[in-house]
Amino acid sequence: MPRLSKRTETFTDSVIRRMTRISNQYKAVNLSQGFPDFDPPKKLLDRLAEVAKEDFHQYSITWGAQNFREALAEKQSRFMGRKIDPNAEIVVTCGSTEAMMAAMMTVADPGDKVIVFSPFYENYGADTILSGAEPIYVPLYPPDFHFDPEELESAFRQKPKALILCNPSNPCGKVFTYDELKIIADLSEKYDTFVITDEVYEHIVYAPHKHTYFASLPNMWERTISCSSLSKTYSITGWRLGYIIASPQIIDVAKKVHDFLTVGAAAPLQEAAVTGLRFKDEYYRQLADKYTEKRDLFLKGLDDIGITHTIPQGAYYVLLDISEFGYESDLEFCETLAEKVGVGAVPGSSFFRENVNHLIRLHFAKKNDTLNMALDRLSEIRKMKK
Repeated sequence: MPRLSKRTETFTDSVIRRMTRISNQYKAVNLSQGFPDFDPPKKLLDRLAEVAKEDFHQYSITWGAQNFREALAEKQSRFMGRKIDPNAEIVVTCGSTEAMMAAMMTVADPGDKVIVFSPFYENYGADTILSGAEPIYVPLYPPDFHFDPEELESAFRQKPKALILCNPSNPCGKVFTYDELKIIADLSEKYDTFVITDEVYEHIVYAPHKHTYFASLPNMWERTISCSSLSKTYSITGWRLGYIIASPQIIDVAKKVHDFLTVGAAAPLQEAAVTGLRFKDEYYRQLADKYTEKRDLFLKGLDDIGITHTIPQGAYYVLLDISEFGYESDLEFCETLAEKVGVGAVPGSSFFRENVNHLIRLHFAKKNDTLNMALDRLSEIRKMKK
């Protein structure tokens, strides 16, 4: 038999998805993979039921149904502060996972370098390798996960083709300040670099922090590839509806990459999701309020138990410090936590380029009853001490 591809030799399965399977095995409360256990908005579900009986069961336009792109352009124009052309500046993808992969393949050639902040969502390293590019990792420093401008410029001096920016950040919940984004913008302009943004948590931000769209910064529209999805905003992670927003010259290439990757996103789901894209701004304020309540409930519970943790500025993830428990392997800790305590978590080492084994990630995108159940189980966590 011939050998399989070299580019996949360093791959494992997704640790996040593996921890969901382990959670299911032990009937643990799954706070590992970031999906909610509450329903999407009722108007979306009602429209989905109607669509099932209508004529939306064949291919839509490859880069997105016309009415979906128009509704998305109208919504994002409001939030991003510029008029977005639904016909020239949008590609609809199969989730933000495909959006990020298509963006990488649009700008990066084999041998190119790409800057990735660490910690990072685990797909970014794989996206870079699958594109034939080489990642340059730049650390973010806790507790606020700031970067060192000198270290970042040192990475830029290696002439990267792109930088990947997750904002708000998974897994650390960082919301980059305007000043931090301006540093990145100035460096990307100085060194002629693209910026690929992952902004799926754009509407889940906790006061006083504010989300700034990178593409809205001066001179950044032409070099930014904005990726996002409907998954987190409308609690429809299984619908796999994502998108890329960028200048026409970038979108022209992204359309071709997307076409040969997946042909197109699901037509019935695009039609149903138009309803959500047309929600008024009050929906997004209520979403932020909802997640603020969940964050406060969960963090107070962790404080009552006495577990050291981060305080997320956005998204819905918390990193717990497990140093006191005496485990050399955070993966072993998470497997034991699921089996003995009944809570699913993700080992922090899957997010860091650095040798980090003392952190685990939990999420709080769950019903309050589910969070209280998880906290009740976590109150027994110290029986895991070695």
